[in-house]
Amino acid sequence: MKVHFHGAAGEVTGSLHEVEAAGHRLLLDCGMIQGSPEAEARNADPFPFDVATLDALVISHAHIDHIGRVPLLVRRGFAGAIYAQAATAELMRIMLLDSAHIAESEAERGNRRRRAGEAEAVPLYTQADVEAAMARVRPLPYDRRETILPGVEIAFREAGHILGSASVEVHADGRALVFSGDLGPKGTPILRDPARIEQADLVLMESTYGDRLHRDRAETIRELGRILDETWRDGGNVLIPAFAVGRSQELLYWFAKHWDEWQMARWQIFLDSPMAAKVVGVYDRHADLFDEDAQQVWRDKPNPFRLPNLRLTESSEESIAINSVERGAIVIAGSGMANAGRILHHFRHRLDDPKTRVVFVGYQGEGTLGRRLVDGAKWARIHGRDVRVNAQRHTVGGLSAHTDQRGLMEWYGAIAGHPPLALVHGEDKAREALAGEVGERYGVKPVLVRPGMRLDV
Repeated sequence: MKVHFHGAAGEVTGSLHEVEAAGHRLLLDCGMIQGSPEAEARNADPFPFDVATLDALVISHAHIDHIGRVPLLVRRGFAGAIYAQAATAELMRIMLLDSAHIAESEAERGNRRRRAGEAEAVPLYTQADVEAAMARVRPLPYDRRETILPGVEIAFREAGHILGSASVEVHADGRALVFSGDLGPKGTPILRDPARIEQADLVLMESTYGDRLHRDRAETIRELGRILDETWRDGGNVLIPAFAVGRSQELLYWFAKHWDEWQMARWQIFLDSPMAAKVVGVYDRHADLFDEDAQQVWRDKPNPFRLPNLRLTESSEESIAINSVERGAIVIAGSGMANAGRILHHFRHRLDDPKTRVVFVGYQGEGTLGRRLVDGAKWARIHGRDVRVNAQRHTVGGLSAHTDQRGLMEWYGAIAGHPPLALVHGEDKAREALAGEVGERYGVKPVLVRPGMRLDV
């Protein structure tokens, strides 16, 4: 068994790993590259392998940086089955249709502005391509070893990152390859903790936060409560860029859990993301995957997805109407890195107001507007207009859906014999720090993989 690394090898997005096993070729993830316009332009490049000769695709979870090029793969000739955990399979359709809609809309806008002689803008893929890809999806449960190709078996294990997220075991040729996917911290609300992996011959492990420790989650939640209280006192609004899958639902969970303590009834809460609203339905259908604490909240508190002051805004007109709320609004909107979506409209309207609080609750990739704002940018260019940033900014890092260095070390350390380790899905600073810790504690020298690198299992 061999692994060829093509994406998320020295960067965080664009997860794409090719496996040769038992005479077959399969992919682990087929994610979109996110960040600067230059980085995102690479999504249209040819795949670094013969798409038509691939036999299967295995998906770790439904975030776009892990699934975002799946329709393109199918359009370019992939004819195999796509395997995903059952909840992931449902989320994939929602996420990919939204991605296709954005691509089609951007191409249409670009063509309206096209000058004579300029090439016509073409979307990366269309909603029809998404449907063609979804027809190939085969849902699987957790913790059941399944034969997907002659001589190749896989098993999904809980990764605790988002609903349906999985670490993937690939068994073939008498060897076991384990791909961590994205790992969540222990104690993440709603989700169960990452499962322990018993044995592996090679581990591919994410390293997003390999160079840092998260703040204590309880202190993070107290900070969130303080931000809300201070914003109410100042007469402002709260803007939260949040991923439609995972973070948006977690925020609603905390609002329900602290309903009385934070006086949440006084706010108007807007989930301004049609995609996030659809995702809520998937969570409802897969409540069997919730942890015990979430089950308790659903029994004893207002249902987080049906808070009495929660509005799910579907239409653009409803979204625009939020701008008329002068104070007391909490707006959760995509995209999570503020690169696109409805959050930009709210930023354009509110960033110059010092009473506005912008709360970042997730990873902000290099080259994104979110990262620039976190780094203290005084101006933001939004929809062709420069906006002065007077809003107060808060980075609430303890809500990350990725585990930190301690969690990564603990997850890897539980695998028998501390097998060879390749670090993926991380910037070099994070990978180097994590590699140093692994070497010191376990005597293992991790490989910091690069695109084009191959490893034997």
